[in-house]
Amino acid sequence: MNLRGRNKVSAEFSMSSMTDIVFLLLVFFLLTSPAITPDALDLILPKAKGKTTHQQNASVSVTKKGAYYINKERVNKKNIALELDKILVGQKKPTIILRAEVGVPIEDAVFIMDIANKNNYKVVLAVRPN
Repeated sequence: MNLRGRNKVSAEFSMSSMTDIVFLLLVFFLLTSPAITPDALDLILPKAKGKTTHQQNASVSVTKKGAYYINKERVNKKNIALELDKILVGQKKPTIILRAEVGVPIEDAVFIMDIANKNNYKVVLAVRPN
């Protein structure tokens, strides 16, 4: 009389399912890691990938020659703050789209950002898509 069981349990451990899980986790972290990085200015401006989803209330453009435009109307540098106040008065979350041409000195862009900071305007830097 044979009392041994017919089903034998193998002492081997299959690593294939473990490697599948490791590769899935690796792919998951590789795909989600760019989404974790904080929003920052791209140093290779004005070209960049992506789009902005912010609603535009006013657009400030700066040319290489030092000309300033608000919504395609030329404005004197001294009157930019007053013109922005006129346009953005009564807005719940005022937003400025800053369009700086390639080669514009950083001081000109910082001048607009300083006005926005004093008046609690949100500034979004516009870039050219690749």
